Amino acid sequence: MENEDDDPIIQELDVYLAKSLSEKLYLFQYPIRPSMMNYDGVPHLSARIKPKQQKVELDMAINTMSPNYCRSKGEQIALNVDGTCNDDTSTYSTKLMDKQTFSSIQAASNTSRYAVAFYRKGEIHVTPLHGILQLRPSFTYLDKADTKYREREAANDAGDSSQDEVEEDVKQVTVRFSRPETEQAKQRRAQSYEFLQKKQAEESWVHLHYCGIKDSRSEHEKQYLLCQNQTMSENQELMKSPGEYLQMLMPPSVEEEAEKPVAPSNVLSMAQLRTLPLADQIKILMKNVKVIPFANLMGLMAAGTESIAVLRCIQQVAMLVQGNWVVKSDVVYPKESSSPHSGVSAEVLCRGRDFVMWKFTQDRWVVRKEVATVTKLCQEDVKDFLDQMAIPKINKGWEFMLPFDEDFMKKHPDVVQRQSMLWKGIQAKLEKVFNLSKEDLMSKKADMFSASSTVITGDQVLNMARAKAKENQARLEKDMQKKKEQTKLTSSMTVVADVQIKEEPVSDDESMDTAAYESFNNGMVNGVHANENSDESMNGEKDPVAKELMEFVESIFRRQFVLTMSELKRLFNLHLASLPPGHILFSGISDKMLQETVLNSGCKQIMVPFPPQSTATPEEQKVFALWTCGDTYDKERQALLELFSKGHRLRRNMIQTRMSQEFGENLTKQQLDKVLKDCCVCYGGMWYLKGTVQS
Repeated sequence: MENEDDDPIIQELDVYLAKSLSEKLYLFQYPIRPSMMNYDGVPHLSARIKPKQQKVELDMAINTMSPNYCRSKGEQIALNVDGTCNDDTSTYSTKLMDKQTFSSIQAASNTSRYAVAFYRKGEIHVTPLHGILQLRPSFTYLDKADTKYREREAANDAGDSSQDEVEEDVKQVTVRFSRPETEQAKQRRAQSYEFLQKKQAEESWVHLHYCGIKDSRSEHEKQYLLCQNQTMSENQELMKSPGEYLQMLMPPSVEEEAEKPVAPSNVLSMAQLRTLPLADQIKILMKNVKVIPFANLMGLMAAGTESIAVLRCIQQVAMLVQGNWVVKSDVVYPKESSSPHSGVSAEVLCRGRDFVMWKFTQDRWVVRKEVATVTKLCQEDVKDFLDQMAIPKINKGWEFMLPFDEDFMKKHPDVVQRQSMLWKGIQAKLEKVFNLSKEDLMSKKADMFSASSTVITGDQVLNMARAKAKENQARLEKDMQKKKEQTKLTSSMTVVADVQIKEEPVSDDESMDTAAYESFNNGMVNGVHANENSDESMNGEKDPVAKELMEFVESIFRRQFVLTMSELKRLFNLHLASLPPGHILFSGISDKMLQETVLNSGCKQIMVPFPPQSTATPEEQKVFALWTCGDTYDKERQALLELFSKGHRLRRNMIQTRMSQEFGENLTKQQLDKVLKDCCVCYGGMWYLKGTVQS
């Protein structure tokens, strides 16, 4: 109270908010020197602006008549900058440095709390500022003088060299063509300092007209600093309580507000998630959790959701690894994406991540250096793969983050078998891409079987098969009663469900060994007596397994024409993986049965004479071809295949000569190209049957 008595209120003033110039009013801060004033004490100005950048330059006249001005120095600077020429591009048209340029920078990024106050007749009129610019001396004329000096030096050197009579040696010039620029490179270039500087320099200057303090235009514009309507209804913004008024004068900074956490736009609550279709729910969940046991996934689903529907959807976006579900690589890395670390494409990232997932199907532990060596990816990308599905352990490597889910493996053997087929297809692809040796794969599998946490023993596999047999026993009994009236067999019937093609040597004169199956299955193989499991079943109809297998073989050879045994088995494994659980082809198909089906479908084995030093496996050396297709090219195709029974690789001119000798002038170039495309591939100028190239 004592302080208030010492500082009494002398006068109360009305404050008005003027908005006429609120979007146009700038405050310029620049130095004023006596040498820049004319005789009236007012500086001579010329101004220009770049509107997009809000950049301003002012040219202030220098009083060259001042006793403090050094005329000789001014003339020397003008000569260095402009040279002896005098045109529109000259910086100093009077041959004298008679002006100083000032260039602006932003003095404050947030000008919302700054205003200009205009006092008149006991009233204060406040106008908010749109920007504050500080103008500092610009020395670009020195750069121009330096450029002129270099040009003069270069001209003098050129004159001296032209007078030299010695002819210069011819120099080799390397011409390089730039590659097409990718979208990522364009984005990086657009954010570079050089690009931004170039873009700023491309904007043209807009010249402004300077009006002095006493100019009539200045007096007219100054009136806009006054509030145009002073009624109380138009000034409600200033009718605030002291607290509100203080908050308007000192609002919270934008930086503080930006630090408040904001929920990402791509985050959904569980209530919102359950409004989506089941497939979308599972895809979003897997994209976020990356790895999850099936029991936990079912716990996140709405009440009443069937596990069969969830299993059908989860297999579209995830792969089974150690009994747990891991999101697929193409879901994590869509087609148009790239690595934030190395910039490699999504396709390369998917291959590398698939390799890491496959490694975890073989072993509980993975070493990051080994993955980086095989995939040729940077350490950051490999670490991202491992962080999604593993936990690092000191001096051990990376361990899969979830324990082996044995319960799921026992309850859903069909899904396990189907996923096993998918992994076999992925393994075959990875072997070709990363050149993985089969010896390394075998040794890794041996190491995997030594780990107790990931081992499935033979007893466990047998128990799984027996559990599956018990589930399907009622259906099998009903089918067998229709086929044959022998009820005694139904009580002891057991089905061994083995979806893998059994690896066994097969020859034309070797019969299939079924003794083990007869002892285990009570004389039955695939649910049918061994002596009746050929082409006809008990009621005289064709065996459905053989029928399905024949349809697959016929369809694949009509597309491929020529296949090796190893390639045929790979395609059959992929075909099995695409079939629904419980399909009849999951009953077990041997190499012998597959080969017999191929020969019975109208195909013929081509005895290709591979060289002794060939690295092809026996299955890769066994080549089958569709002998009769039914089109107009059968004869030409058969003649071509017979040529390859005499040599494993042929030149085109030799093929054309032999074919012309047999068919004469009737063989056209289009016909030859067609049969070559159907049956062969060209590698290193030589033609090979499909699948027989040894690089």
